[in-house]
Amino acid sequence: MDKKLLLRILLFSQTVALLAYTFFAFQNEGANLFQVFISNISSMTWNGQFNLDFSCYLTLSGLWIMWRNKFNSISVLMGLAAMILGIIVFAPYLLYLLKTENGDLQKILIGHR
Repeated sequence: MDKKLLLRILLFSQTVALLAYTFFAFQNEGANLFQVFISNISSMTWNGQFNLDFSCYLTLSGLWIMWRNKFNSISVLMGLAAMILGIIVFAPYLLYLLKTENGDLQKILIGHR
């Protein structure tokens, strides 16, 4: 099977799975995500360690989106959204790049520099 197709399937599957999971988490726990997230980090437990590590990844993905697009206003908004929503924003953005850059990994990673 084509590697690009597998990547597209993975990114699409991750987006759909996380959207569904987010829906059920919201139904069960409400919109207090940040309170739970910060409370876990301040607990100095493995949950907190995971959340802190994950937030570092989210920050890097958001900064990469901004850098790749030369910090234009849309990329700053997208980067901030990716920092908060994670793969729900990041995977569709990568799918978009795979299509618009015709799978050219160099262009996907660094843009038009």
